[in-house]
Amino acid sequence: MNQIKKLLHFVKPYWRRSLVSLILLIAVVIMDLALPRLIQRVIDQGINGGDVQVVITTTIWMLAISVLQTLFALGNNLLSIQVGESVARDLREALFLKIQSFSFGNLDHLNTGQLMVRLSSDTTTFQRMVQVSLRIGTRAPLLMIGSIILMFVTDSRLALMILPVLLATSVVIIFFVSRMGPLFLTVQKKLDRLNTVLQENIAGVRLVKAFVREKYEGERFAVVNEDYADRNIHVMRFMATLSPAMSIFVNLGMVIVIWAGGVQSINGDVSVGQIVAFINYLHTTMGPLGIMVMLANVLAAASASAERINEVLDTVPEVQDTAAPQKIPEGRAKRIRFEGVDFHYNGTNDGIVLNRVDFVAEPGQTVAILGATGAGKSSIVNLVPRFYDVAAGRITWNDVDVRDVRQSDLLADVGIVPQETILFSGSVRENIRFGKPSASDDEVIAAAKAAQAHDFILKLPNGYDTRIEERGVNLSGGQKQRLAIARALLLKPAVLILDDSTSSVDVETETKIQDAMKTWLKDSTSFVVAQRISTVLHADKILVVDEGKIVAQGTHSELMQTSKVYQEIYDSQLGDGMKMEAE
Repeated sequence: MNQIKKLLHFVKPYWRRSLVSLILLIAVVIMDLALPRLIQRVIDQGINGGDVQVVITTTIWMLAISVLQTLFALGNNLLSIQVGESVARDLREALFLKIQSFSFGNLDHLNTGQLMVRLSSDTTTFQRMVQVSLRIGTRAPLLMIGSIILMFVTDSRLALMILPVLLATSVVIIFFVSRMGPLFLTVQKKLDRLNTVLQENIAGVRLVKAFVREKYEGERFAVVNEDYADRNIHVMRFMATLSPAMSIFVNLGMVIVIWAGGVQSINGDVSVGQIVAFINYLHTTMGPLGIMVMLANVLAAASASAERINEVLDTVPEVQDTAAPQKIPEGRAKRIRFEGVDFHYNGTNDGIVLNRVDFVAEPGQTVAILGATGAGKSSIVNLVPRFYDVAAGRITWNDVDVRDVRQSDLLADVGIVPQETILFSGSVRENIRFGKPSASDDEVIAAAKAAQAHDFILKLPNGYDTRIEERGVNLSGGQKQRLAIARALLLKPAVLILDDSTSSVDVETETKIQDAMKTWLKDSTSFVVAQRISTVLHADKILVVDEGKIVAQGTHSELMQTSKVYQEIYDSQLGDGMKMEAE
């Protein structure tokens, strides 16, 4: 319940609608409770008293109350739906914006599948709880309390006789509620597992087909699907025993009322109308008790979902702005220095990724980073715009520590092409304009030409207006990379980061892109992460990274004379090693 309370502030903006909804609900409950009394009046004063006028008048009142009850119930339903949907919308937006504020380190711990479940099914579960609370969640206890009071008003002796049955029924309800909470939580966990496997397979369906693993993945899904179904069946079977148990107590209560009431009626102590009214109130009391079980299930589900939602909302971004941020000196020229930088991803000193990294990137320089897979190349460029914080040492832009600069100020000067090319559904033009929506068509075309993308774009069905499908599936790897480069170049950033972003582009096209970049970004400081040595040959400075350390740095000609590691890489790709392999 504490997890639910933490989210109730999302309901607060809609307190007026909620209040009106509850007032309408109370009116419906009052009318529900009034009907048995009117039925008593029809029987005792109208039918038994032989007064047709009482029958007609009371029937009209009952019809009027039924019409009003229907209108009020509709109003309550409409308002509760509006509040529930509004709360769900605000909650989804809050979760989305919170995820957008996460640092890369936070996203390393919360995977896509988990976040999708929280934004969809968990939010829907909390929305259902809000709607149920404004409808039957309040109506059930009010009906139960009101019916018990009116049973005593109708006939206190019958009420006292029926009280043990009500207490026994309450004990059964409490037993079911106490068992249902834990059972429902296990169902939610099974559902989480099912959603995870489903999300993985939908996202990776092409890989599954490429490796002919359809049968294996089908069996894996069948296992979690069967597990979820079995758990649901177990819970439903347990819940199914409640209705017969409730029926036993309801019938027992009716037998007591008819037997005891009949004896009293024969003795003239109670009227037939009172007995009928009493039976109606008995049903009205027993019904809400069953509803309370359903409400308990909704609350149990909402509590589990609220816990997962709060986990996201309570997450503190690992990278935080300082209380008194500094400004980087004005101008495009950015001098970036790494001073004794250590870095690790897991928040401890175990598994260190970078160790005592020192280098300087002068304004206008192109710094290439070369090394084996897992050497730490991407980690270096991820630290430049402070996607992560260093574990030791410092990184400065124009002699200002990046931890003392507002993150938005840093990123305003950065253009980045990540290792994994990300495109959004929309037109080619919209994707290139992503970082600068106000860019003109001429600017978009110029950036595309610099990225060697213009020619292939013109060959697309609708040119720059061609729609890119989800994740860019209608483009080749090289085409996607060139669009991503154009998107970064359009910003004309002071700092450009290319993280192995030409791996799917042929060497000739790559050379043209590099030549265009020199003109396009002549004053920018550029970082180029590469696997191919042809990508780095003309860089102003090459950093050779091995096991998290910079083992050599310099120009191509300098490294060919001073670095054995660089010479080995060169020979394996372009030198004698390649010739021997060809032979």
